[in-house]
Amino acid sequence: MFCLCYSRRMAKRRTATKPSISIVGPGNLGSALALELFCAGYPIHAIVRRATSKITRLKALAGRVKANLIVMGERPLDSDIVWLTVPDDAIAKVAAQLAASQSWKGKTVFHSSGALSSEELAPLWEKGASVASVHPLMTFVAGKKASWRGVAFAVEGDDEAVRIASRIAIELGGSPFDIDRRSKVLYHAFGSFASPLVIALMSAMEQVAEAAGIPPEKAKEMMQPLLAETLNNYLRTDAASAFSGPLVRGDVQTVRKHLAHLERAPEARDVYLALARVAIQRLPAKNKEALEKELVDDQKPGKVRVRARVRRC
Repeated sequence: MFCLCYSRRMAKRRTATKPSISIVGPGNLGSALALELFCAGYPIHAIVRRATSKITRLKALAGRVKANLIVMGERPLDSDIVWLTVPDDAIAKVAAQLAASQSWKGKTVFHSSGALSSEELAPLWEKGASVASVHPLMTFVAGKKASWRGVAFAVEGDDEAVRIASRIAIELGGSPFDIDRRSKVLYHAFGSFASPLVIALMSAMEQVAEAAGIPPEKAKEMMQPLLAETLNNYLRTDAASAFSGPLVRGDVQTVRKHLAHLERAPEARDVYLALARVAIQRLPAKNKEALEKELVDDQKPGKVRVRARVRRC
């Protein structure tokens, strides 16, 4: 295998001085992490799977990173670092299973939940492991290679584990930062607004396009320049400077018409209302009082019956 980030020669040179790592739970994140760590010269000791996992893809992954492919619990994990990339709901259970399986003194254990703290790894900490939560603020989807360059890594836990995690994040091209464990849930919600909920918004947009008679593939083509320019404007300036449209102009009649016709796309209509309320509260807009009254009145029972008549038309 050839890694774009390192040549084989340089990777081998670095391997001798870097801790070995086992990845527990090779889903989208775990697989991407194993490949990136290997390219950065970290020896991958094991890819740890469930007994029920489909192994064709995992065999290929293990081969690419020269790792053992093992079922969880079938043998001790002899690596210096064990990195859990299992779903959030499974972290505590997996930590407890691992804690009972072998000695953990001198080892470091990470998990990569954005919302949960290192306290989920308490059973391993009690057995002598140094623990931390290490969350890369990036989206990982099947079949797509994400860039790690500039990715923020939220890190918290034991001092030693945080030090090791921060060094790894930097070597992957990322930017580690300390986060208070009490802030992790809101931090993760912040990330949700930046990626998965943006995609949900795109899905709502497609629903409106379909109601307008625009095919999905055409809608994407039409929206690409608008979406790109909107995001670029925001990244170059700020939300207020990038905001445009009928709310900025205070076009109450246009907003009223939007809401009436969006009865044909009810989920998207709910999104429109929610985002319009945020815009009126936080962004520049003319006729704020009239717009706010329109959005509030829209929720009154009498107004709902009016909308129903519009839909039958």
